[in-house]
Amino acid sequence: MSGPETKSGRRRKLLFFVTEDWYFCSHRLPPARAALAAGYEVVVATRVDRRGEQIAAEGFRVVPLSLSRRSRNPLQELAAVMEIVRIYWQERPDIVHHVALKPVLYGSVAALLLRRPAVVNAMAGMGFLFTSSSRSAGWLRAVVSRVFRVLLNAGRNVLILQNPDDVNLMVSGGLVQASRVRLIRGSGVDTQRFHPAPEPDGIPVVMLASRMLWDKGVGEFVEAARQLRDRGVHARFVLVGDGDPDNPASIPDEQLKLWHDSGVAECWGRCEDMPGAFAQAHIVCLPSYREGLPKVLLEAAACGLPLVATDAPGCREIVRHGENGLLVPLRDATALALAIERLLADSALRASMGKKGRRMVEEEFSEAYVAGQTLAVYREMCAP
Repeated sequence: MSGPETKSGRRRKLLFFVTEDWYFCSHRLPPARAALAAGYEVVVATRVDRRGEQIAAEGFRVVPLSLSRRSRNPLQELAAVMEIVRIYWQERPDIVHHVALKPVLYGSVAALLLRRPAVVNAMAGMGFLFTSSSRSAGWLRAVVSRVFRVLLNAGRNVLILQNPDDVNLMVSGGLVQASRVRLIRGSGVDTQRFHPAPEPDGIPVVMLASRMLWDKGVGEFVEAARQLRDRGVHARFVLVGDGDPDNPASIPDEQLKLWHDSGVAECWGRCEDMPGAFAQAHIVCLPSYREGLPKVLLEAAACGLPLVATDAPGCREIVRHGENGLLVPLRDATALALAIERLLADSALRASMGKKGRRMVEEEFSEAYVAGQTLAVYREMCAP
């Protein structure tokens, strides 16, 4: 039976394993809601911080975790794996959906040991491990790659990736069999909540909205702002988001404050009302080094805003150069400044690109479309 009920009539249980509760809420609510509406029992295993009540209010049962993304202590990591094994043993899910690196690794080990649930692994980009050029990251990347070759090709496992570049990286590198890969582009956008607004009056606002990480290109954005200011270009450059202490690439608060105090970039911090923030912007940038499929660019496009991003995996899936935005080379603040300056000088081009971006999101990246693709994977995994 491929539906949400077993042969005995019991509702099939879907368990999400996501490290952070805020990430589940920002990136995995649409497929979880769709699964619940389709008749699945939905359980969310996550580290509960500030979103536990929100998750429970959706009708999902929350199982708190003690797992830390940053921990490298072998004993703590072993304890984390055993915690997942215990949860899977107690919950006995029919499907587990692992999101991001540690859940994919540790959840797949637990599923393999118990030989029970079907496994849906989801990598929302390759993350710091695959973007960093440091020696420690390179060593760890080699270890993780070897482990992937075993875990991702065992049992009833499929791997969801968000862009063709990541598919090619994983398949051509021999990390996963091509037959196990499903390409689902992003997490979907609520096109009712994120909708176009009239371009605001006043000094133009150029916005980067993201976690404040070096590999999101924040440094290049600030340098581009400095170059444009020195050339007399009149615009406000705004950073929306806060740091992520569990990520090695997190930008210190002291650095953000220094930029803010110098006047080169306004630091607005974390924002709970992104449609309201986008309504104040004229251009949205994300000069990231690598992405899965950046939700912030999709949301900005849904709001009818022109985009500037790097010609990098994930970003180029959303920004189509000359149509709904401009692509620039990686780590090139000067090219970024020139692209921003071009859009600042041409309101008609901004409007045209914004309309094309909105149409693209409606046709290819809506919540309903992406949730439907994910439900199809669940049905596939439940098939006899």
